Amino acid sequence: MVGLSLFLVLVIGLTVWLTQHEATYHAPLDRRPPPHADPTAAARLLTRLQSAVRHREVTAGGTLGSSDSAVAVLRGVVRNAGALHVADFSLRYVDEAGAVSPSGAWAADVATTWRFAGFDRRTERLEVHVRFAPDGSHLGIAGIGGGDRRSPLWLSGSLQVRRSARSLVLVAGSAARADRFAALARRAVPQVRRVLPAWRGGLVVEVPASQDGLDAALDAHRGDYAGIAAVTTTVDGSRSRASPSHVFVNPEVFDPLEPRGAQVVITHETTHVATDAATSTAPTWLVEGFADYVALSAQRLPLSTSASRIIALVGRDGVPRGLPTQAEFAPGSPHLEARYESAWLACRLLAADGGVNALVRFYRAMDAGGSLGPELVRSFGFGPATFVRQWRGVLQHLPA
Repeated sequence: MVGLSLFLVLVIGLTVWLTQHEATYHAPLDRRPPPHADPTAAARLLTRLQSAVRHREVTAGGTLGSSDSAVAVLRGVVRNAGALHVADFSLRYVDEAGAVSPSGAWAADVATTWRFAGFDRRTERLEVHVRFAPDGSHLGIAGIGGGDRRSPLWLSGSLQVRRSARSLVLVAGSAARADRFAALARRAVPQVRRVLPAWRGGLVVEVPASQDGLDAALDAHRGDYAGIAAVTTTVDGSRSRASPSHVFVNPEVFDPLEPRGAQVVITHETTHVATDAATSTAPTWLVEGFADYVALSAQRLPLSTSASRIIALVGRDGVPRGLPTQAEFAPGSPHLEARYESAWLACRLLAADGGVNALVRFYRAMDAGGSLGPELVRSFGFGPATFVRQWRGVLQHLPA
């Protein structure tokens, strides 16, 4: 009996405790599932945007935006497509990129293809970030670009576009700014063809609104292109010669340039486009020196201006012992402009020794994988030691 009484007391006590603490034993009745990505709905949005771009339906593109700012961006994308003659455009949802936010927004990697008809030699293929966000009870596109992917300028919003038979300019900014770059591009093409008459390609120049925009377009770390006015590279960042090469401008460095300096930069970069320099295996001093040779041949500048940095460097440190190395051309390297000028003087010397055609043949041979010594002998009749000695002599006698 004592054991039974004790058992009853324990049961009653446990019942009372459970009654008083019942909340700890019941799951909340109003718990909502966490927000999640909806790839199916996102894929439908991408299909509709693809159709809007292909058919140049500005209003239809705008209806896919999740906010007023996104609507403006998507309308701008469709307008850009018309002005740029975008062809072969497609969008395909690949995978979620990162976590879904508490608001239900998320980003995805999207396989994207396009081509600027009349300028790009092949269809470009690139994965870009597309952001999605709820718009009331529906899903919308919140933006394109960002993340750890390249952000194509023409997909970033409305641009000013200028087209000629041989040049195409995309500018984030005013009409006057676009007109300036269009004029520079139009002049650059014939300047390059004077030295490279066989070039029949076109020039595409992309001008973002800021250096941050340049970094986004090239998926570069902040500061990678600080001090660089423009860069020529493949659109997808690859080393494939089949990939289109465009000129990308750094506005923070380029915009303050005076007219002649601005023209030299654009003609220099156009030479890179004409020679597929972004994928060249030729020595960097030759790639950069040749581009400056073409650009400066179109200008009448005194040596004291076109070689001012190397003149100052030689006056301070003496004549360098050898041609500038690839590392000396890296962005941020000390005396970078002086290295460019010294490379230009090397190419100028070769043209003076053997003529412009010999310089072009030499460049083509080195670009095709030739060795410096044999190619110098074949094109100019002397080897590397004689060439470097002559080049050092040129630097030694620059005007002070």
